[in-house]
Amino acid sequence: MTQPTETTNTQKRCFVIMGFGIKTDFATGRKLDLNKSYKLLIKPVAEQKGLLCVRADEILHSGSIDYQMYKELLNADVVIADLSTANVNAFYELGIRHALRKRNTIVISEDKLGYPFDLNHIKITSYTHLGEAIDYEEVERFRKVLGDTIDAVLNIDEPDSPVYSHLHELTPPLTKKDAPGLIKRMNIFYRGKSQRDQIQEVTGPDVDNPTLAVLMEQGEAAMHSRDYVNAKVLFETALKLIKDEANNDAYLMQRLAFATYKAKVPDVLTALDEAMGLLSKLDIEHTNDTETVSLAGRIEKKLHEMGHGSHHLASAIQFFARGYFLLQNRYHGVNLAFLLNKRADSILSETNEDRIADMVWASRFRRQVVKICEKDWIEINDRKNRMASKMSTEDSAMPSDYMEAEDNEQIFWILANKAECHYGLGEMQEYREAHAKALAADHTEWMLKAYEEQHVVLREILKKHGHLLNPAWKGEE
Repeated sequence: MTQPTETTNTQKRCFVIMGFGIKTDFATGRKLDLNKSYKLLIKPVAEQKGLLCVRADEILHSGSIDYQMYKELLNADVVIADLSTANVNAFYELGIRHALRKRNTIVISEDKLGYPFDLNHIKITSYTHLGEAIDYEEVERFRKVLGDTIDAVLNIDEPDSPVYSHLHELTPPLTKKDAPGLIKRMNIFYRGKSQRDQIQEVTGPDVDNPTLAVLMEQGEAAMHSRDYVNAKVLFETALKLIKDEANNDAYLMQRLAFATYKAKVPDVLTALDEAMGLLSKLDIEHTNDTETVSLAGRIEKKLHEMGHGSHHLASAIQFFARGYFLLQNRYHGVNLAFLLNKRADSILSETNEDRIADMVWASRFRRQVVKICEKDWIEINDRKNRMASKMSTEDSAMPSDYMEAEDNEQIFWILANKAECHYGLGEMQEYREAHAKALAADHTEWMLKAYEEQHVVLREILKKHGHLLNPAWKGEE
């Protein structure tokens, strides 16, 4: 994050109410990357309108973050509240803003949010979120909509707060600083100060202290470069900023657990146990947070692979089954099928009937995953083709917001998952075609290694128990 720059003495502020990181929408089971919503849809528009835009995780603070947040809710010239995933903190903070200020509050959400009864009289501007991605065409559309909305709220006198709309005699509160001169506007608190001074006024003098946002960005960068040891330190530091362990943010805990598991420090087993201990704080036995469930499944799967008992295999199956039934996605489905095959080859399947059941259910899940792969393939290629067409017709460069590397990684995994499913179903021609396409797609060494290692184990299980299927499984000719 760059250091704040000088700004005009009349620059207004925009405070954004929303979660951060990847959050689970429990109504649909989908994972939404709220950082992308903020960085692609909200912050660029606010800054284009000349607003100093800040989210809670970007606030520098040496004391209570709650104090700084309440101060922003009172003083910000514009507040944008993103209610996606029905975040209870966002609803609470929106209520406080509506109580403190008559106007200049904008409510947005991704379009699958169920309209809350208590907000059915408030306009919610919607955008389309694809899960962990946002279509660039949607970025362009929503930026214009949000920009027009900001222009509108800054130029109207009618209240948008339902509190002041119904209680006409109510007067907004004033701070002690404002009370002696009632003619002062709320935003006079910031006039005549640089952006750096504005931030320090709100957050304390130590501008060199990293914000939560900076720590998370550095942690994600370390994860991307597979520097898991440093990622672990960064996410641990980020969690310390929250301080209240009873209310640890799920996203940060998940990222710390993942970094811990991958760091393998001081050794693999200790790291896995530590990571599972972190996830236990997120109620892994009952949660429907698919990211928590997925991580727990991965860790239990790894513990079983290391030979630490069949109970880890049973737990891994439970976690991947929960994740698959919540999300109906490729990742959980292909791993659930694989683990059912492993159970058929373990002491957990005590009878031939048990083994047949596991083998049959694995095949059923694979047929479902093949259809999911085909659907995902169409969607991702449609998006890439639209982008290519847009760039050619407008004679412009690929926009920096477009995450081409992420699309390419997903293309590999769609093909790899499809190949594994066809192989498990004994459909060798389809397997060879998908396998060849996966090898030709962009991929990293670790991606190919993970795919091939699972394939080797699956092949041995199917050779051993494939005869239990009807028709019997037949491998490579």
